[in-house]
Amino acid sequence: MSGSGKTLRLGVAGLGTVGGGLLKLIERQAELRLPGKLEVVAVSARNKNRNRGVDIAKFRWVDDPVELALSDDIDVVVELVGGSDGPAKRTVEAALRSGKSVVSANKALIAEHGMEIAALAEKHQAHLLFEAAVAGAIPIVRAVKNSLSGVIVSRVSGILNGTCNYILSEMLRTGAAYETVLAEAQRLGYAESDPFLDVSGGDAAHKVLILAAIAFGAQPDFTQVQVEGIDKIEAMDITLANKFDYRIKLVAEAYRSGGSVRCRVAPVLVSRDHPLASVNGPLNAVVVEGEPVGRLTFTGPGAGAGPTAAAVMGDLARLFEGPATPPLGKPSRELAAVITAADSTNDQGSFFIGAKLADKPGMFAALTEELAEAGVSIDKLIQESAGDTGAAPVAIMTHPCPRASVEKALAKIAALKITADEPRLLRIETRA
Repeated sequence: MSGSGKTLRLGVAGLGTVGGGLLKLIERQAELRLPGKLEVVAVSARNKNRNRGVDIAKFRWVDDPVELALSDDIDVVVELVGGSDGPAKRTVEAALRSGKSVVSANKALIAEHGMEIAALAEKHQAHLLFEAAVAGAIPIVRAVKNSLSGVIVSRVSGILNGTCNYILSEMLRTGAAYETVLAEAQRLGYAESDPFLDVSGGDAAHKVLILAAIAFGAQPDFTQVQVEGIDKIEAMDITLANKFDYRIKLVAEAYRSGGSVRCRVAPVLVSRDHPLASVNGPLNAVVVEGEPVGRLTFTGPGAGAGPTAAAVMGDLARLFEGPATPPLGKPSRELAAVITAADSTNDQGSFFIGAKLADKPGMFAALTEELAEAGVSIDKLIQESAGDTGAAPVAIMTHPCPRASVEKALAKIAALKITADEPRLLRIETRA
């Protein structure tokens, strides 16, 4: 399959937004810089008659994507079905077992079954490429796997979900409530009709686990990723954090901790001069830190038909270049079982507390008293007028302390009904 002037015969499974975008891009391949030619032989999807903005009548239609994967006239299977199991997994496994190369945009599949699928690709000396699974058009998988293979990585972090970043950015810009901005994101196509995987942090968790596996030579284990979403963040929290000169971002990160690697996703406060603070709207950003390069920041569109299809095309171009390499960087048998759950209660650092004080005398004094009794010292505080709402917004930034101490105080505050809502507790990123 290597060498200039070769033709790769493709079978495309999944013709949603990305699949349609890919077919349009293949039609324009003469304008690209590919080492050979791509020929779409057959396609498969759930609905043959759906309008995708591209003529699929010239391709052979196959109802079952597994049958597509086993076709003798196909060299490469492009899997754009999605989902960690079911047809996507069966299609990829069938293709690899028959020695066919696979290009996928399926982060859930790689994150949850990466070890077994990588081992299958290595056994059959087949390519398994998934640049489009992480951060859309940002070539971060290839960068970490190849270009930065000579870097001892200490941390990979970033904004890996454009839906959440759009929502948080718009809540800051407009002051609108989470539900209002989510509805607008759905109208614009930035959020799915069922946004759970995005807003729960699950999508970003899949992506950061893939990066962790490659960056740290680790066996991907999704059960060990600590995940928290943005659905409890209030516009008030974002507004008051901004008054402290901080932005709230959903940050996914993987970092060395002793002999382990910790993976977590959570909304955190980053200072205005942090590289992630100015990444707004549906953009993604990835920060790689390590020796001897220091910090590298990659930014770009992280989703959508165009950016994701471009990432798929980048992987297809790689297929012309030579033999397959281990999908996760190191051979799967050499990946270490070092990813362990990050226990947030053992976190030491500064924290943000957002809440609304109940409209009763002495509530502010009671709040600060409970924090002091738990050993939590207040660094900065903003209290705003209750106005007509009957509850006064308050935001607190703590001095460094154990997270467990803050959680203990908040549990007591909840029991005493000092606040009119459930307080939000967010970590503050203190590293600039």
